[in-house]
Amino acid sequence: MGRNFQSCSGRALPVLARLRLTRAVFVTLLLFASLSGMRTAYATGPALLFDATSGAIIYSDEPDTRWHPASLTKLMTAYIVFEELRAGRLRMDDVIVTSKVARAVQPSKIGLPVGGKMPVRVGLNALIIKSANDVAIMFAERVSGSVAAFAKRMNATAQRIGMTRSNFVNPNGLHHTQQYSTARDMGLLARALINDFPQHAALFTKSRMRFGKARLKSFNLLLNTFDGADGMKTGFVCAAGFNIVSSATRNGRRLIAIVLGAVTARQRNHRAAQLLQHGFDNGAWKTFFFPTTLRTMAVSERAGGGPINMRPNVRAWVCGWRKNRAKQQAAALRRSKWQTETQTTGTPSRRSVASAFPSQR
Repeated sequence: MGRNFQSCSGRALPVLARLRLTRAVFVTLLLFASLSGMRTAYATGPALLFDATSGAIIYSDEPDTRWHPASLTKLMTAYIVFEELRAGRLRMDDVIVTSKVARAVQPSKIGLPVGGKMPVRVGLNALIIKSANDVAIMFAERVSGSVAAFAKRMNATAQRIGMTRSNFVNPNGLHHTQQYSTARDMGLLARALINDFPQHAALFTKSRMRFGKARLKSFNLLLNTFDGADGMKTGFVCAAGFNIVSSATRNGRRLIAIVLGAVTARQRNHRAAQLLQHGFDNGAWKTFFFPTTLRTMAVSERAGGGPINMRPNVRAWVCGWRKNRAKQQAAALRRSKWQTETQTTGTPSRRSVASAFPSQR
């Protein structure tokens, strides 16, 4: 009996089982400790890490919180274009044409004049590598006749894939209050692209392209900085912050990390790289002890509500960050003066109260 101990059910367990149980608990505690450290180090929006083959979850943080996808939207646009190619309704040598709608769209863009044409093959590269908003419109009009009709197809495709908390209004991800997705839904889309269209995988690995005399670079810097990185797409608008769906493969194992709402591109890339590295170092243990997948994972408790507006927090000059920062610093200074006056005199003046708390005027 000295070699056994009683389980909670009253059955005796052998020493070997006891050692295995102890090791499992120890490894689990290490995993939770390391993952908690990742969350506190990068207080951004939702994040997700999973095995691309099985869909097994390695790490998740608010995976069902709605978020503006920005140019991650173009993954769905690409998926539908791939469907058209597979069905034979579109060929790589066919052309897409710049309309007035495409010409007027905001950057990032290729910028062809109205009536300008490019082959589908070149357009796909511009869509994924350059993240060209005008090219997304050109594809939408070629496939469905209009942006509105293409958006309906995007939403129908999303439902078929299982993206139940997503809604698309346009094919490029330019900001619209009703355009949103989640980390889980983007994960389902990434897996669908990988599984349904492996013949187009090389498109997402490219870090640059030529268009005429211009050399265009990808915004996905992990392709050049993270060992094994092989896709997929970045996204940015002020309301969303900096987003990324990043894929990497090592020793035959492919992982996908999703980061939404980082306040800088550097933070986005750093967090995605950290998640991927953690997955390669520890993911096998996590998926063994907790075999939850993208489809079986319980809906996050904080999944309610619409997407927040990240503009006040994003550190980008195009989002007015310097102006917002100056306002915040001025407000902090006014509040500091109010606190000092309160501590000194006991009763702050009306002027200092009005300055520190302008909303109370």
